Amino acid sequence: MKDKKVLFIGLVWPEPTSSAAGFRMMQLIETFITRSYRITFASAAAKSPYSAPLTALGVEEQSIILNDSSFDQFILELQPDIVVFDRFMVEEQYGWRIAQQCPNTLRVLDTEDLHFLRQARQACVKNKEEFSFQELFTDTAKREIASILRCDLSLIISESEMKILTEVFRISPDILYYLPFLENEITANEINQWKSFPERKHLLFIGNFIHEPNWHTVQYLKTQIWPLLRKLLPKVELHIYGAYATQKVLQLNNPKENFYVKGRAESARLTMENYRVLVAPIQFGAGVKGKFIDAMQTGTPSVTTTIGAEAMKGNFAWNGFIEDDPEVFSRKAFELYENETIWKKAQEHGIRIINERYEKRKYQADFMTNLSLLKVQIDKHRQQNFISQILLHHSMQSTKYMSLWIEEKNK
Repeated sequence: MKDKKVLFIGLVWPEPTSSAAGFRMMQLIETFITRSYRITFASAAAKSPYSAPLTALGVEEQSIILNDSSFDQFILELQPDIVVFDRFMVEEQYGWRIAQQCPNTLRVLDTEDLHFLRQARQACVKNKEEFSFQELFTDTAKREIASILRCDLSLIISESEMKILTEVFRISPDILYYLPFLENEITANEINQWKSFPERKHLLFIGNFIHEPNWHTVQYLKTQIWPLLRKLLPKVELHIYGAYATQKVLQLNNPKENFYVKGRAESARLTMENYRVLVAPIQFGAGVKGKFIDAMQTGTPSVTTTIGAEAMKGNFAWNGFIEDDPEVFSRKAFELYENETIWKKAQEHGIRIINERYEKRKYQADFMTNLSLLKVQIDKHRQQNFISQILLHHSMQSTKYMSLWIEEKNK
């Protein structure tokens, strides 16, 4: 029986300690490992000291080059059963080459989050405008949705984004697959090992600073939330963690105000388990926020906004509070920090959310079965999604010939 092969093409090499996107990618890789796939991870990006040691997991690594026919030879020799594109920009670069060299390969897009949704919300916040679905019809949306339509299946991490794609853009659910974060169950043994309310102190925020919503949140914390919250908790410190903190982030450090910028956390969860409350007044974004998954997995209650908690809790109570008004947000953070009974109840809500909505055994088997069935019925599936073939025939030609032109120019 021949090996089942999957190729991941990454925008970057996954950094699970730096970003939720990197953590998500490692969860997908682990899912294929459990099903005995031969896994290759390829990227044109340079590695960093924080890139995951994929070879230690049995994953083959391959450096590839943008706009170069060497990729064609690589993919032709590999002949993967499945290719997973890490975000739509990667599909734009390599999708046409996969379709051309390996037409029977299943093409899967991992969206991470909907970039056009995040950008539209960001523009509205910047321009102090009310967000509406009309703001979504942008050039980025055209590119990202074209990528979704070209692929055989797109992985969507948020139920809210599933709804936008199917109801606003009328995309067939047959080419979309809801796949949230894939988490281990929180067991009684793990709960017993968590630090107690008295053992924890201070507040924290954590987020990769390459990601614009995180930088904006820290600014909002500094100017809108902390002046109010510090009056309520004068002896408490707020610690800011995040990978790739630039000078503009570091200069916000102010010990006199108990506002400390700590920089990178080597492990988000090991860091978070020492704090009493996560404060994350996120003003714009998309997808599902990994920082709240980490918080729930470490028994750390949180206070966030409607955008921050979007699509995360389903019908369950939040593991803390969801508030958009700065004054109410600050009061609720104070209440959660000071009241052990409320804090413990919030912790219980987080356990329920993880175990009911993100426990990986609820999703992995069905997901892999779906891929296997799709692989067997690929011709019928593509006929039903004929627009995919139209887009490959027409829209990808510009990307294809631009790439070939750049390749020729580089010779």
